[in-house]
Amino acid sequence: MDETATPRRFIPSLGRLETFFLGFGAMIGFGWIVLTGDWLTSAGTFGAVSAFLIGAVIMALVGLVYSELVSAMPLAGGEHNYLLRGFDPRVAMLGSWGIVGGYVTVVAFEAVAIPRTVAYIFPQVHQIPLWTIADSQVHLTWALIGSGTAVLLTWLNIRGIKQASLFQTSVIMFVVVVAVVMLAAALFGGEPSNAEPLFTGGSAGIIAVLVMVPFLFVGFDVIPQSAEEVRLPPQKIGRLVVFSVLAAAAFYVLIVLTTSVALPADEMGDFDLATADAMTVLMGAQFWGNIVVAGGLAGLLTSWNAFLIGASRLIWAMANSGMLPAWFATLHARNGTPVNALLFIGGLSVIAPFFGEAMLVWLVDSGSPSIVITYLLVAVVFLVLRRREPEMPRPMRVGGRSEVGGLVVGVSAVVASAAMLILYLPGMPAFLEPQPWLMFGLWWLLGITFALRLPGGVKPGARAEEDLLAAISVRRRRRRAP
Repeated sequence: MDETATPRRFIPSLGRLETFFLGFGAMIGFGWIVLTGDWLTSAGTFGAVSAFLIGAVIMALVGLVYSELVSAMPLAGGEHNYLLRGFDPRVAMLGSWGIVGGYVTVVAFEAVAIPRTVAYIFPQVHQIPLWTIADSQVHLTWALIGSGTAVLLTWLNIRGIKQASLFQTSVIMFVVVVAVVMLAAALFGGEPSNAEPLFTGGSAGIIAVLVMVPFLFVGFDVIPQSAEEVRLPPQKIGRLVVFSVLAAAAFYVLIVLTTSVALPADEMGDFDLATADAMTVLMGAQFWGNIVVAGGLAGLLTSWNAFLIGASRLIWAMANSGMLPAWFATLHARNGTPVNALLFIGGLSVIAPFFGEAMLVWLVDSGSPSIVITYLLVAVVFLVLRRREPEMPRPMRVGGRSEVGGLVVGVSAVVASAAMLILYLPGMPAFLEPQPWLMFGLWWLLGITFALRLPGGVKPGARAEEDLLAAISVRRRRRRAP
């Protein structure tokens, strides 16, 4: 760790549309291609829709909390700044570590999902077998597709936020076109009776879909991570956080409804990529299924790109405050991007495909609880700062001037986040298998190690980062003294 902070010199270059597409693109990802069939068989059409509406309310509450905090502290690193303002640096370190873990698992997930998607259209990519992991055969050519994409996206992000956001916007536009095509096909060729049964599995079926919400909706918080690079007033950045959550919820509901009318739910289990296969049946040609897969591939790329942006900014902010090794706080001399943080995350995504398709499930399961832990802490710090610093400038004040409105939103966000976290405990519907728990445990063990290395006695507040760096500097000088 280093006692000196890297001067903040990110380049503000994101407008309203680019910022919105950053958050929206992060959330839509790939789940809507591979998981829709499971949603429909687990909960039924309206059961799945209900789960997403409930999830949207939960995420919107958390999003409202973020919207006020990012307007008050529009700094790179998002959660890192909010938690350090309200909590002990060690707690802030762990809260930031949780969302970094979620981001990293999503990026690695995308690196594995890319070759799986390509293989749907070109099965010939399964060449040169290497090894088998958890009954999943890994092929060299298959893995190299994911690794090669990781290299290209990492390079694009090192070049600059403007280039990465231009790529994001272009690809998102294609996803929107695919969604419109699916809607038109469902309206003119769908059979409403196929949507039955509307509910299956009762509350357990809805919960089975609901537990996926943290992984499917994570991404709106990428907007706060890159706040220093947005050319908008702070209150408008906050509004885009909430709007991106609502737009993602609408997208998921649209996918569920259009897929459900394509063919009966009991046939969904026979397909590998249910949404794409359903569209093939609906339109009577494989071409249209491939178009949907291309949309899923585009969603993968936008999600991957967004999380590279978000994770690298958060890791940079943590290193800039002395929580992580100073190597991560390096900014590219010309492009102003956190180059070393990007290289680190990119390196992990290069390796991930060589662990095979079994990694898809493990990564989803291991990252979700970490994400919820951070959401819970951010909701708590929202309430802490409302009480401790009532006069802190808040360009977007949730609940208006009334303290009651903000209190209701904050408490609701805490309760909703805690309820989501409980679902992962033993005996609950989302209890994890041993492999994800092992990944989760190792990640948090490493985070606790970093947290315990931080000096104690640093009080939260506006100067917490400066005080933490000063304490680290004093401790280093003492250790060097003869």
